[in-house]
Order: sequence, then structure tokens, then C-alpha cells
Amino acid sequence: MGKIAQLRRHNVFLLPYLVLVFSAFPRVRSGDAESLLSLKASIDPSDLLRWVRGSDLCKWKGVKQCLNGRVTKLVVENLNLSGTLDGKSLNLLDQLRVLSFKENSLSGHIPELFGLKNLKSLFLNDNKFSGGIPNNVTLMHRLKIIDLSGNRISGQIPRSLVDLPRLYTLYLQDNQLTGDVPAFDQNSLRFFNVSNNALSGEIPKTPSLLKFNNSSFSGNINLCGQQIQKPCDIIPSPSPSNPTTPTYTSKHHKRRKKLILIIALTVGGFVALCIVTILLIICLRKASKETESRNKVVAGGVEEAATSVDRDNNNSSSKQGGLSWDQGGDGLGNLVFLGPGGQQMNYSLEDLLKASAETLGRGTVGSTYKAVMESGYIVTVKRLKESRYPRMEEFRRHIEIVGRLRHPNLVPLRAYFQAKEERLLVYDYFPNGSLFSLVHGSRGSAGSKPLHWTSCLKIAEDLAAGLHYIHQNPGLTHGNLKSTNVLLGPEFESCLTDYALTPFRNPESLEESSAASLFYRAPECRDLRRPTTQQADVYSYGVLLLELLTGKTPFQDLVQEYGSDIPRWVKSVRSETTDSGDEPASSNDEKMNALLNIAVSCVSVTPESRPVIGELLRMIREARTEAQVSSNSSDHSPGRWSDTVQSLPREGYVSI
Repeated sequence: MGKIAQLRRHNVFLLPYLVLVFSAFPRVRSGDAESLLSLKASIDPSDLLRWVRGSDLCKWKGVKQCLNGRVTKLVVENLNLSGTLDGKSLNLLDQLRVLSFKENSLSGHIPELFGLKNLKSLFLNDNKFSGGIPNNVTLMHRLKIIDLSGNRISGQIPRSLVDLPRLYTLYLQDNQLTGDVPAFDQNSLRFFNVSNNALSGEIPKTPSLLKFNNSSFSGNINLCGQQIQKPCDIIPSPSPSNPTTPTYTSKHHKRRKKLILIIALTVGGFVALCIVTILLIICLRKASKETESRNKVVAGGVEEAATSVDRDNNNSSSKQGGLSWDQGGDGLGNLVFLGPGGQQMNYSLEDLLKASAETLGRGTVGSTYKAVMESGYIVTVKRLKESRYPRMEEFRRHIEIVGRLRHPNLVPLRAYFQAKEERLLVYDYFPNGSLFSLVHGSRGSAGSKPLHWTSCLKIAEDLAAGLHYIHQNPGLTHGNLKSTNVLLGPEFESCLTDYALTPFRNPESLEESSAASLFYRAPECRDLRRPTTQQADVYSYGVLLLELLTGKTPFQDLVQEYGSDIPRWVKSVRSETTDSGDEPASSNDEKMNALLNIAVSCVSVTPESRPVIGELLRMIREARTEAQVSSNSSDHSPGRWSDTVQSLPREGYVSI
């Protein structure tokens, strides 16, 4: 009994220390479910969302993606939600990557989103928000897309938006914004619209803003600048109505010029008539020459590129020194812009035809060029080899479907040109090169080696996401998936290009592709006259994964050569080329097996045995989630990915 009493006395003394020890640990949050329920209380009085405490959070309406039990994608759109956003609850969802409340009836001020430091896409468009744009956006350094259009937002555009290094899309149209347009100079900015506000002053002439034309700035009567072809003639003296506001005098100049013109015509009638006659003759001759030259249109002014194109077409007699084609009786065609934001492209067919050209690569579908316009704007132009297949109307229908495809892992098709004997496709230019260059170096030298497993996982997810998006469109396939047709975006994300172009091949052509390209193709589709399938894309995807894991191009038919021993071959190649500083083999084996198993399932000889790309994407995301948990690597820069791209050449495509 004495010992028991002694133990009790010790416990009494220990209790305060235990309380102090446990109080030192941080309290566990109640989780995203409670935050969402608090948010719901402020925006969903009619219980349209039907979120229920205790049920599976990741299956709630609008929760599109979870990671380790945390919400990463919240998309609650077009539900007629009302009320105001609860900023306190919203900021607790600190793992959000995508947040969308677009097309509802939310009102009030947009709250400060200081807690959403991982946010990449913000869609609050087509609501009833008022007040100003939050100034704390610079804290969200990953932010790429901001859409606040169609609201009642007032005040100035925050200068802090200029400090977002990855800004890709900024839509602020149809609001009540005042002040001037900040000097956006991010190279990543591709979509921009501030139309229908009350902005004023001169539009900055930064390279980023010079890409956009009047459609991005219309409806702001006090704006002027090169982009909207409205000169900024300002008298420095103040106007009577507002001593601080300068007065625009373009109308005064027009009246003065008109008066001078009338006097000149009156005094020198006969002389003026002669001058007009001479000018008309000169104009007619000039127009005649332009019409003649347009029958031999030039799509590139660099003599070196022109020579290579002439060799391509066996046309050594061209005198124009560029990409010339016969317009026949149809005359010069039009440059047709495609997809969302297409009409905002600030260049014309004439600009494109005057651009200097540099050959980037040639393939079975056509040749690819880097076109630098006189304004400095750069695009990629693919000149299709066959201009007769399919017929013009079929070509137009198909290319308009392809032109509507927009995904972060696809190189967007912006425009096309079609005439009787010529077809051109215009894409965004990606200066960071191709996946082939990343894996094999700029020359595909023997010094190439496998990428780190975390880099392989990131690339595999990017490619699967882009391919899955293509396959969700009935009848569409990539048809030519290989490492040279994967380009690296502004943040070195992998983006598919040359997708859905197989219908443009001549079905009667017996031309063979290169041996390396042939081994990317599924066995059932190696005859180019046979249509490609989604199962064939999956086979090519598997070969590409093996290329990432081994650092070797598909120089032989891997399935026939190695069969069931492909995993052993991959591991032996990696063991020969792995740096001594890498993780132990036992640690890598478990992480690599997931990708290896996926690749082997993709290269099954039987098409029916291959998994669909949606299932592959799910498997890769699960594997990457497990890898991030075990290695504590971040979502944006997994493992050695940032180290891998530091030495990457920033220019050039390689054809194989």
C-alpha cells in the first residue's frame, strides 16, 4: 500500500508538467470541412450545395480535387449563390490551387486572400462584386489566371499585379475600373482584357501589352496609345472644368487640317486636280504590283530559311526568297483566328508574311518554322506538306475543332491559313525547347542520361493530363506522340504539340517516317495509311515513359527485343548512369516501380490490354502524391526538377 500511495503522489506532481508539455504542441485544425461549412453559411442560404458534416469531403459538390485530405480544387459555378464571401473561412483553405465562384450572384467586396499562397487560378467573374481589387495578390506568387470580369469592381488596377511573375491570363473587362493601365511586362502574359471600364491615359508600350489590340482595351474612351491606334496628343495646360486634367486636342487638329485643305483646294484647284490624278495613277500601279506579288506570297524573309524551304519543295526557281505558293484562281486567303482569345492576337496575315523565318524541324505532316514579325512578336508556323488532304471544307471543320482545344498541357493552335495550294497553322512559340532536348541534350548526344524519378513523375503527369483532355473529345487522337512533339512551357511544364494532325496526311502516300519515330508507334499503326486510335496513343505514351526512365531514344522495338524483361533492362540502364549522389537503390526501386508498371502496361502488343489514359492519369497522380509525402518535395518543384532545367538550352526543336 505504501508503494501505491507513493506512485499516486508522484503522479500528482507530474500532472502539471504533462499539461505544459502537451500544450507546447500545435493544436490540430478541424480541417477543410469546417472551413467549407462556414463559407457555405455566408453564400448558400438556399442549401444548393448540400454539404453535410461527417460525409466524405472530397465527394462534396464543387470539390474537384483533394490531396492528402485537403481541398486543392474548389469549383462552385453557375448555382445562383448569393451573399458575400467569408474571407476568414476562405483563407483557411490554404492548399487551394484552383478557386472558382464564377457565374453566381455573389456581392460585396472581394476579401483579402492572404492565406491562399498556393493558389494558381482565381475565377470570380460574372458576379456582383463591388469595391476594389485586393492589393495582397503579390503574396500569391504562384497565381497564373485571374478572371474578375463582369462585376461592379471600382478603383484602380493594383500595381502589385505587375509583380506576379507567372501571370498568364488577366480578365478585368466589364467593370468600373478607373486610372491608368499598369506597365505589365511579364513574358508569360498571353490573355489580357480591360475593355468596358473607365480607364484613362496612355497604354504602356511594354512588349507584353503590345501583343494585344483594340479588343483588349475598347470601351475606355479616355485611353490612347499604339495598341488602339489612337494618338495621345495632350496640351499640358489644364482644362477649365478640371484644372488637373489635361485636354485632348485631336479634334482641334482635325478641324485645322480640314480648313487648310479647303484653302489649298480653292487656291490651287487645277494643280490639286493634277496631283490627285497623278496619285491615283501611282496607287493603281502600286495596287497592281501588290496583287501580282501576292500571287507569290512570302512567309519568311530570311534567305537561309528560304533556301531550305526551296530545297524542300524542289523549287529552285523561286525569286522571292521565302515560303511561296501558287494561289491559283482563288486569290489570297485569310488568316482565321481560333479559340477563346483568338481575336485578341495583334497581328495580321501581312505581318506574318513579312516575318523572318527560321526552320525548326521537319516531319511527316509538314515543316515547322519560327516566325519573328517586325513588331518583335514571335509565333511558330507549321506548313503542312499536303494541301489537298482532306478537302477544304473537311479541313476547315477539323481545324476549328482542334482550335477550340485549350489546356495547360497543350500548345494552343491560334490561327490557320488555307488557300488552294497552301495550308499554314500558327501556334504559340515556346522558347524553352523540347522534351527531347531536355533528356538527350541539344544534339541528342550519347551523353544523355535518365532523369531523376521525381522529374519523370512530373512529366508523366503533364503528358497524361494533356492526352486525357484530347481523348475526351470524340474522334480526336494525338497520332504522333514523341519527345520532339513535347515542348516546355514558361514554367517548364510539358505541353503536347502537333496533336490531331494525322487527317492531314496523304492517304495514298507510301512515305516512311524515320526509324526512331516508327518505334514510338503501336505495331497496329505503323502503316501510316491506317488511322490512329486512342489505344495507339497510349502505346506511344508508354514508349515515351521508357525514354524518360532510360535516357535512350526508341532505337529498336522494345517489346520484341526485351518482352517481359523491360523492367530489368530499365533498371540496368539506370544503374549504369545514376550519379553516386542519388538516393540508395532500395529507396528508388519502390518509387520507380509505379512508373515502370504503367509503362509496361502501355506497350502491350494487344490494344485491348492497354489501359485508358484517364486511368493512367489517376495512377500517376496517386504515385506522385505518395512520392511527395515520402520525400517532402513541393508541388511546384519536385525533387531535382528545377536543377534539371537550369542547364537546358532555351532554343530549338530537334527532329528525329
